[in-house]
Amino acid sequence: MAWWKAWMEQEGVTVKGSPHFNPDPDAETLYKAMKGIGTNEQAIIDVLTKRSNAQRQQIAKSFKAQFGKDLTETLQSELSGKFERLIVALMYPPYRYEAKELHDAMQGLGTKEGVIIEILASRTKNQLREIMKAYEEDYGSSLEEDIQADTSGYLERILVCLLQGSRDDVSGFVDPGQAVQDAQDLYAAGEKIHGTDEMKFITILCTRSATHLMRVFEEYEKIASKSIEDSIKSETHGSLEEAMLTVVKCTRNLHSYFAERLYYALKGAGTRDGTLIRNIVSRSEIDLNLIKCQFSKVYGKTLGSMIAGDTSGDYKNARQRVLKAQDRAKAKKPEPPRPACSTWAMDWGVGGPTCLSVFYLPASGTFTSVPGVSAGPTLA
Repeated sequence: MAWWKAWMEQEGVTVKGSPHFNPDPDAETLYKAMKGIGTNEQAIIDVLTKRSNAQRQQIAKSFKAQFGKDLTETLQSELSGKFERLIVALMYPPYRYEAKELHDAMQGLGTKEGVIIEILASRTKNQLREIMKAYEEDYGSSLEEDIQADTSGYLERILVCLLQGSRDDVSGFVDPGQAVQDAQDLYAAGEKIHGTDEMKFITILCTRSATHLMRVFEEYEKIASKSIEDSIKSETHGSLEEAMLTVVKCTRNLHSYFAERLYYALKGAGTRDGTLIRNIVSRSEIDLNLIKCQFSKVYGKTLGSMIAGDTSGDYKNARQRVLKAQDRAKAKKPEPPRPACSTWAMDWGVGGPTCLSVFYLPASGTFTSVPGVSAGPTLA
């Protein structure tokens, strides 16, 4: 399975950075682009969209050392609107950026619950731990306490449960008997009774591993004769329904979930630029290429074409540059294309690919087999 891990790590990334990197000339280019009257936006785009996040942090240090100014603050003062928001997002270290998005979602009148649900349901417990640490360092308060203060009821409970990172996303162990019991408990907590035991749903969805939940969902459908998604829709509503469905979507196929978020951010009148920027930037060095593949498969058009038709100017240019995949190394030895699945691997054998019930666990970088769990739709 080494090829699968390597493929995930290399082919999913759109922003790979410069192989021959020197932060000093880049810092000087940015300084000149913002010096005097007017701003050379194209120079800023050319530098920052071709560098990895780690390289951007080195450029910021060089900028401070050479010119005595904070690069991010200088960019904020020189740029404006959506273009500024995108460029500044590129400058944040990953976990600090996600902490900022969570903090912003709870500021002012109302709470952007969709942002909180998206981030908490789609990250591993190790990632959530780093986000919590960054949040406390940057804002001087506990993320968990702020969420508790800003939400209530069962939504608060599911968000806190997700944040506490009780899910086992490392071992991938599945107890078939426990999976059947969990499915029976979910049925008894919803479809079988008048009313809903929301805490039973929350406990199972937020504390079981993705591999275990995949088995639970299969067993549930056998018992209830309907999908877990349909039951959640009939038993819950509002933000709690959204949170539970997001957990299920991220469990089944993380790339499909992000593709859906991006599609609806672009669909219809107006663009949800916050959702678009956040997901493109945060996934650009993880799996954005895989999300793009899933987007094309599900919606019959490329993510790039939808963005091109929905934006303009420097903002459009910068977003397209982040979105664009790096060219494959021409020296790489050609091999048959290997179909890929979001949460399961494929075995490339005689006669073509065969789906295996093998899950890639990003947190540990390992694979685990899951007896009885059928593979789902391929990614490309």
